[in-house]
Amino acid sequence: MKNRYLKGISTNILLLGIVSFLNDLSSEMIIPIFPLFITALGGVGLIFGLVSIVGLIGGLQDSISSILKVLSGHWSDRIGRRKIFVSSGYLTSAGFKLLLSLSTLWQHILVFGSFERVGKGLRTAPRDAIIADSMPEARGKGFGIHRALDTSGAIAGSVLVLLLLLFFWLELEEIAYQIAFYKSIIFIAAIIAFFSLVPLYFVKEGKREPQKIRLRISLKELPERLKLFIMVAALFALANFTYMFFILKAWDAFMPIMPEKESIALVILLYVLFNSFYALLAIPFGTLSDRIGRRKVLIFGYFLFSVTCLGFTFFDSLAAFLVLFPLYGVVYAMVDGNQRAFVSDLSTEELRATALGTFHTMIGLVALPASLTAGFLWQAINPNATFIYGSIISIIAVILFLIFKNYFAD
Repeated sequence: MKNRYLKGISTNILLLGIVSFLNDLSSEMIIPIFPLFITALGGVGLIFGLVSIVGLIGGLQDSISSILKVLSGHWSDRIGRRKIFVSSGYLTSAGFKLLLSLSTLWQHILVFGSFERVGKGLRTAPRDAIIADSMPEARGKGFGIHRALDTSGAIAGSVLVLLLLLFFWLELEEIAYQIAFYKSIIFIAAIIAFFSLVPLYFVKEGKREPQKIRLRISLKELPERLKLFIMVAALFALANFTYMFFILKAWDAFMPIMPEKESIALVILLYVLFNSFYALLAIPFGTLSDRIGRRKVLIFGYFLFSVTCLGFTFFDSLAAFLVLFPLYGVVYAMVDGNQRAFVSDLSTEELRATALGTFHTMIGLVALPASLTAGFLWQAINPNATFIYGSIISIIAVILFLIFKNYFAD
């Protein structure tokens, strides 16, 4: 099975996968504890009675870098270089992770956590363009390999933070100790992020001629089918709010019935389960999309997200979460890499990074209102309203995809 999935994989794909493995190991040490760190520093409730702090931070994390994605993608096409943007992006993220470990107020998390995503904005579109160019005949497989390595790092990071919790967490009620514990984990994660830069040195970038294009003109030149798909994907992104609400849903269910250490450990284990299914299935679903078409895989992925949200609405037992978190991972395995591959398929080679940047920008811009809406519903009504909202919007995205299916015929 290993030989079948890795046959013909470009060295660039593997190197970028290792970079993403290490960077995601770093990031995913932070992600499972991030909503807990926010609440420990007082980031609970609504601001001005309207905006959820968790929703605001989660939304900004996903969207503050959005404008940089289209700009970095366009500039990468224009000057004919990719690697410099990728390297700068990973370095920026590592630097802000280090600053994040110094946070003493939830406002610090808002600033440092959000600007850490600037690095993602710089690197994502040029990196995805390198991936697409490195495997032009099997992009679904290429993106699947990259997503699998990326998410394997996420699993390793989650497992590492779980081990740190089990061995170093003391049963102390002092909030100062808990904050210090979270900050120590983030500091270790920042150091690992700096090491993720090393494999980038060996990535080989093909020579490309600079393109004499202006951003407005190049956006107009994007194919109509691509613009339509970006609209459908943006609607789905409106449903796909920050992961932190899924974690908080499980934590709220466990906290009243077990000690804090055990409840946090169980939440992290569920998050590991989510990432394990994501990593295990990213390559098969990427390969499947190469065979049967991206559209079919994406439609089912959108539908499965709707079903998963309904599950989080009506069930909150450990047995239910043992099913729902893997389903959440399956959704990402079906959707994340294949959306990028579909954008690459629908774009021209000359404007591929611009197209990918435009796609990521739209998804990022929608992420903020998505998480703000989810947070408001969580605080003002109840958590179940958040997941009902996600289920309804994702079904609408499925219907829209089906209505315009002829535009995306393979």
